[in-house]
Amino acid sequence: MGSKPVARPAQFHHLAATVLVAALFHAMPSHAQSYRGADSGESEAGDTSFASERTSIDPYIEANSIASWQISPGSDVVTYTQLAAGVDAAIVGRNNGGSISLRYERNFAHQSDGADSDTLTGIARGYASIVPRVLTVEAGGLASSTRVDSQGRSVINPTVDDDFSTQTYSVYAGPNLQTRAGDVDISANYRIGYTRVDGPDFVTAGGTQADLFDESVTHSATVRAGTRPGQPLPVGIGVGAGYYQEDVSNLDQRVRDAYVRGDVTVPISPTLAVVAGAGVEDVEVSSRDAVRDAAGDPVIGSDGRFVTDESSPRIIAYEASGLIWDVGVVWTPSRRTRLEAHFGHRYDSETFYGNFSWRPSSRSNLQIGVYDGIQGFGGRLNNALAQLPTDFTVTRDPVTGEITGCVTTLDGSGCLDGLLGSVRSSVFRGRGVTASYSRRIGRMTAGIGAGYDRRKFIGAPGTVLALADGIVDESYYVTAGLSGPVGQRGSFSINTFANWFDSGTAGVGDVRSIGSSASYTEQVMRNLSARAAVAISTLDSDIAPDNFTTASALLGLRYDF
Repeated sequence: MGSKPVARPAQFHHLAATVLVAALFHAMPSHAQSYRGADSGESEAGDTSFASERTSIDPYIEANSIASWQISPGSDVVTYTQLAAGVDAAIVGRNNGGSISLRYERNFAHQSDGADSDTLTGIARGYASIVPRVLTVEAGGLASSTRVDSQGRSVINPTVDDDFSTQTYSVYAGPNLQTRAGDVDISANYRIGYTRVDGPDFVTAGGTQADLFDESVTHSATVRAGTRPGQPLPVGIGVGAGYYQEDVSNLDQRVRDAYVRGDVTVPISPTLAVVAGAGVEDVEVSSRDAVRDAAGDPVIGSDGRFVTDESSPRIIAYEASGLIWDVGVVWTPSRRTRLEAHFGHRYDSETFYGNFSWRPSSRSNLQIGVYDGIQGFGGRLNNALAQLPTDFTVTRDPVTGEITGCVTTLDGSGCLDGLLGSVRSSVFRGRGVTASYSRRIGRMTAGIGAGYDRRKFIGAPGTVLALADGIVDESYYVTAGLSGPVGQRGSFSINTFANWFDSGTAGVGDVRSIGSSASYTEQVMRNLSARAAVAISTLDSDIAPDNFTTASALLGLRYDF
């Protein structure tokens, strides 16, 4: 189906690590939409009223012995020596804060049929106040590994060594301004992001290309001025504008979205308000065609992606301009509960978006979000990173060390599983819902996350991307975990996940992945601990004759500095 992965230069690993570490010290508010309604209630990145000031930095090194048993197809056991180094850190202060979990692994295979591999994984998000409560800077980053097939479908990587794994890197940064002029609140922000996918050059024997995303750069900016109800008018009014652009390297795809809108907030009761807004928006998606050979077939480069014909004209794949509007409600019965829901017209069709948060006690938290937007893979991932909390705990596979897709905190949580479900290069309209719940049970912490992601791809007529136009890919995921201490010196962790990917491509079929893991850690002496872990996972594809099932076990030592 494919050949060995494209080599990943060591310099890029080092660059990604540097950017992820730097991301700990910057911040700004996050936005699920490329435009915002009145009184949307999106939290400021610099709001740290939920926690006392603290700093924790935990660098570590590990030496592990791993056995990986491929149960099907066939039966084969490969053993590895794994060396790893990483850092987990959190900063919560009055004017800055953030969290980072970064890990680098090198696996050395003991058998000739195994292969050495190295992996960089991590999540970071943080902020710093330049002028307290007025000007902040935010940044975030992700490095993740997934297993991908020749149709661009992917799941969180269940194996230590896999010829079909991809590395995804995504970073963003930008400033945020929040100030007041008399009764008028003024806000503005700008964000720049970069996303890259390194993976195998999927070209089948028949010459079929996998349409894997390569890299993109995104820019987004918004500005808004408005008053609150009762200051000075009985209703709140506002006006705002925004701009979004994403440039995807694959066939020079480009998304441009600009809008101007006004909004009004009408209080119904002390806890309920009706919000409405209207304006004009112009959206355009365009691309170029691939280089064609003498027979008229598209040329595929050495990286397995189409070669862009820079001399070809830019072709419009999608455009929509004119009136946009939405109406909704904002319900805040208490400081611990908030609901915001919107219905309107955008992209020449109906649109829904909103969020719900409920924190019934200091030990539990529920978050639900609904989104809708036109973006590429990189833009969607950048937005999801910006919505993660700044104070979080990362859940990792105890054998591979890979991020399982979700972060957990009692003040908010988020998952990225559905976003990594498809790495097609084409721009798409993405709709979906994410939900997560975390709870402290005695000394233990439990969490569950679930979500649905729907992508309708957009391709320009007369180009190779026309084959993807109108295709709908759907991803579903569930992940759950439980962890806590055992006695005075031990701790345990149990995690499980399930992913379903339904492809809209005829004759391709669906992919399902499910797995579980468990680990136990015992402190041997000061800063030194021993660890044992087991994991099992299954990857099932409709077009594959057998399931891909692996079981793994790990024994190792960890030293925390």
